[in-house]
Parts: sequence; structure tokens; C-alpha cells
Amino acid sequence: MNHSDKRSEENSKRLEAAIAGLQAALSHLERTVADKLEDELSSAELEEELAIMQDDRSRLALDLDAALARQNTLEKGRDEVLRRLENASEGVVAALAATVITPAREN
Repeated sequence: MNHSDKRSEENSKRLEAAIAGLQAALSHLERTVADKLEDELSSAELEEELAIMQDDRSRLALDLDAALARQNTLEKGRDEVLRRLENASEGVVAALAATVITPAREN
């Protein structure tokens, strides 16, 4: 082998090593980019999920407020019914007491 062939072979080996290094670097870059894209997609999905949860929370808060207002209205109605029942009961008791205390007149 002459000196020119040796240099050519060395250059070829260096070129192959450089190509192998470049391919390894490109593979690493591709993995890094894929990981970054996956992270960004995950972040976007998380942000979307958070927005959905915040909307649900707002809707549930409104539903809770409406339910509490309805409960308050029902309690007021119940109290009014109880008051009227007490008045009616007192009237019935008074009427019965009057009937028992003052018997019907005999003719």
C-alpha cells in the first residue's frame, strides 16, 4: 500500500466516523424533538382539561347557589304551612272546648 492509499483510507475512516457521529447526533435530536412535542401536547391537553374543570366548577357553583335559594324558599314555605296548621289546630281545639264546656240547650 502506498502513501496515497493510506491517506485515502484514513480520510475514509474519518469520514465514516464523522457520518456515524452525525447520525447519532441526528437521532438524539429527533428523540429530543419528539419528547418536546409530546410534552407540549401533554401541556395543551392539561390546559384544556383544566379549562373544562374550571367551567364545570363554575356551573356547579351556580347550581349550588340555585339549590340553596330553592331550599331557602322551601323552608319559608314550610314555616308558613306550620304556622297556618298551628292556627287551624288552635281553632279546632277552641271550637271543641266550647262545645264540651257549653252543652247544647235543651228545649
